[in-house]
Amino acid sequence: MNKKKILVVDDSALMRRVLCDIINSDEAFEVADRACNGLEAFDLISRNSYDAVVLDVNMPKMNGLQLLAELRKFKIQVRIMMASTDTMEGAQTTMDALELGALDFIHKPDSANSCRDGAFQSNFLRTLHGVVNSRLPVIIDRAKEREKREENKKFIGILQRSPAKIAGTKIVAIASSTGGPRALQSVVPRLPGNIDAPVLITQHMPKGFTASLAERLNSTSEVKVVEAAEGLKLEKGTVYIAKGGAHMNVVKSGAEYKIHLSDEPIREGVKPCANYMFESLRECNYDKMVCVVLTGMGMDGTEGIKNLKDVKKAFVISQDEESSTIYGMPKAVAKAGLSDQVVPLDRVASEIVLQVGLSS
Repeated sequence: MNKKKILVVDDSALMRRVLCDIINSDEAFEVADRACNGLEAFDLISRNSYDAVVLDVNMPKMNGLQLLAELRKFKIQVRIMMASTDTMEGAQTTMDALELGALDFIHKPDSANSCRDGAFQSNFLRTLHGVVNSRLPVIIDRAKEREKREENKKFIGILQRSPAKIAGTKIVAIASSTGGPRALQSVVPRLPGNIDAPVLITQHMPKGFTASLAERLNSTSEVKVVEAAEGLKLEKGTVYIAKGGAHMNVVKSGAEYKIHLSDEPIREGVKPCANYMFESLRECNYDKMVCVVLTGMGMDGTEGIKNLKDVKKAFVISQDEESSTIYGMPKAVAKAGLSDQVVPLDRVASEIVLQVGLSS
C-alpha cells in the first residue's frame, strides 16, 4: 500500500517529534518532511507533492495564516489540517485559517506530553484521514461568489412579492463536518432575515470553537446566529449552532420549543452529534421539518434522519458530490434513500427557503 505523504510544520522540535510519531503509527501515513516555520514549509510545498500538511499557527518568520495567504496568492492547492489552541484568540484564528483554505483542524494541547493521550491521538488521526480524503480546496473566485449572492437576493425578492405563503410551523436542521465551516459561509449568509423557521446547525467542532463560528456567521448574515445555550427559546429567523462538547436537542416546553444541551455518549465519534438533533425532532409537532446534510466524513445524520422519518414527515436536502469537500455524510444519506433532493452547495440556501418560506 502506498502510504500518504504528510508534511508536519511546527516550531517546537518536541511537538514535531510527537506529532510525527502519531502520524507514523498509522499504517496509512508516513511523515515525508518536517518544517519549523511557514517559510520552510512554503519552500517544501513549492518543490514537492504532499497528501496533507499538518500546520501550526504561531511560528517565527512566517506563521500558519501567512503561509495560507501565500499559498492562495500563488494558487497552490494543498490539503491542510491546522493544529490550534482552544483560547478565544486561537478559535478566531482557526476561523481565519478555515476561510483561507484549511480543510479542518484539531485542538492541540499546550504541552507535547498531553499529545500522547490516547483520545487526542485517536481524534488527530481521524481528522487527518478526513483531510487526506478530502477534495483539494477550491480557491474562491470572489467575482463569481458576488454574482451568485446577487442571484440569491433576486430570488428572495421574488419570493417576498409572492402572495402565496407556506402554512404551518416549520423548522430546519443542518448537519456538517469536514469542510463545514466554509460550506456554512455559503449557506447561512444567503438565508433571509425573515425566514419562517428557526434553523439548527450541528457542526462537528470541539468545545471553545463554536462561539467563534457563530460570531463569524452572525457578522455576515441577515439572520441572527448564536451558539446554542440551555433553555434558549427557538425563534424564527435565528440560527442556533450546537455547542462544542455537548449534544443539541429540541424539547417542548408548554407551547414553545427550546434548546436542551445533553451529555449523552459520544456517537459516530463526535460530540455534538447530528443524529441526536434529528432524533429529538421525533417528539416535536412542527408541520414541516427540513433536514439538511452538508459535507463531512462518516455517516452522522443518516441514522438520525432514518429514525425521524420512521415517525414524522421530513424533507431531506443533501449536498452533491461535486461541491462537497468530502462526500461522506451526504453520500450516506443519499445511499440510504433518505434524500428528497441532492443539490450543489450554492443552491442549498434557496432550496431551504423554498421549503419553509418567509414570514410576513
